[in-house]
Amino acid sequence: MSGKILSERLAGYFCGVTFDDLSADHVGKMKVFFLDWLGSAYAGGDLPPIRMMRKVVMGQGGTPEATSIPDGVKTSCLMAALVNGASSHIVEMDDLHRESILHPACAILPAVLAAGERERISGKDLIVAISVGYEVGIRVALAVGPSHYRYWHTTATCGTFGAAAGAAKVMHLGEEQFAWAIGSAGTQAGGLWEFLVESAMSKQLHPGKASMNGLLAALLAREGFTGAKRILEGEKGFFRATSQDFDENKCVADLGRVFHSERNSIKYHASCGHTHSAIDAVLLATGGKTFNPSEIETVDLRIYQGAIDLLGNVEPKTPYLAKFNLPFCVATALRHGHVQAGDFTPASLESEELKALMKKVTFAADPDLTAAYPRKWPARVTIRLKDGRTLEGANAYPKGDPENPLSEQELFAKFKGLTEGILPSPRADAIIDRVMGLERMGDVSELLK
Repeated sequence: MSGKILSERLAGYFCGVTFDDLSADHVGKMKVFFLDWLGSAYAGGDLPPIRMMRKVVMGQGGTPEATSIPDGVKTSCLMAALVNGASSHIVEMDDLHRESILHPACAILPAVLAAGERERISGKDLIVAISVGYEVGIRVALAVGPSHYRYWHTTATCGTFGAAAGAAKVMHLGEEQFAWAIGSAGTQAGGLWEFLVESAMSKQLHPGKASMNGLLAALLAREGFTGAKRILEGEKGFFRATSQDFDENKCVADLGRVFHSERNSIKYHASCGHTHSAIDAVLLATGGKTFNPSEIETVDLRIYQGAIDLLGNVEPKTPYLAKFNLPFCVATALRHGHVQAGDFTPASLESEELKALMKKVTFAADPDLTAAYPRKWPARVTIRLKDGRTLEGANAYPKGDPENPLSEQELFAKFKGLTEGILPSPRADAIIDRVMGLERMGDVSELLK
């Protein structure tokens, strides 16, 4: 590439973005992503890995600058970002950008909100920072390419860049400082998939640290702490170190004309995003009707190779791992007509009906479906019943994708479902109202009061 290096080009554009540059539709989407993220942050707060993290954070002390969402405690902005990032990813209901294979919210929004509370910025400024963080994180993830995802958890790695950019925008950093923040973010970016094989808790550490590290990079840059400006495209930079098919031009192509964040997906099922097209294909085939194992002969699932690469060897040893097991998710959809957070319990893992249904599920990669990935995450299912009937379903755009979006009422219902038993209904309604009117808020530190 000719011209400025990538971090400088990103800084040159995003440092100049203002609220007035954003369309009303774009502003609406940023508010939707923020509300959706808050629901997940509340929902995950009392699960064991997050309780452990909260205990460690409480022991660190620190200036009360930002809110730890699970318990409402004020702590340092870095510790708040750590907890809120982890908490918002654990129930597997946070958003997803398909083409970049990235969960933007859990890595980016904790840094943006923590920095925003610390700096006491306006709701308009928060919306702009959300947009900047999403766009930088997604663009880096698009550029690093699908091969990165084989070993590296994109949310952990590329999310760090988005967190740094969003926090830098909150702090109104200049172009050079913004580029330094990108550099310091990149040298901290990490997160390997090995945890999935061993059922370790590291997946929650990934977005927490991405958010914390990105925020730290921006705070340091504001003080004059330099970062490598060629951290992305350099000979010893992020792309070459972690990818075999990167395309650095995707970082900066159509800046100001294309907002990739507008193609973000909101999750509807409480499982790994790679299971969603399979779940929806089953629900389309059955019309939502539930089945017992005695009624099913076989379930033949065809899906794209990327899903099998990640999920093919995951055993449902725990409720959390079951969210990454295709037969368990398919069997749950068949037996219950839905795949919700309450479907992943120790009792579900011991259910003889689900075990019997899982044995009937086979899956394999389909070349045509694989060719469509990651632009689409498609699946096709053929269900043969004992009575001789065959049910078929195919889905390329699961519910919640931009091509098949949730309605506003479904979004609000999802938030209230995730926070049921955590927030009293009037408080949940108040948070919905505040977020949907975020551009009218003068000080975001008041948001969660």
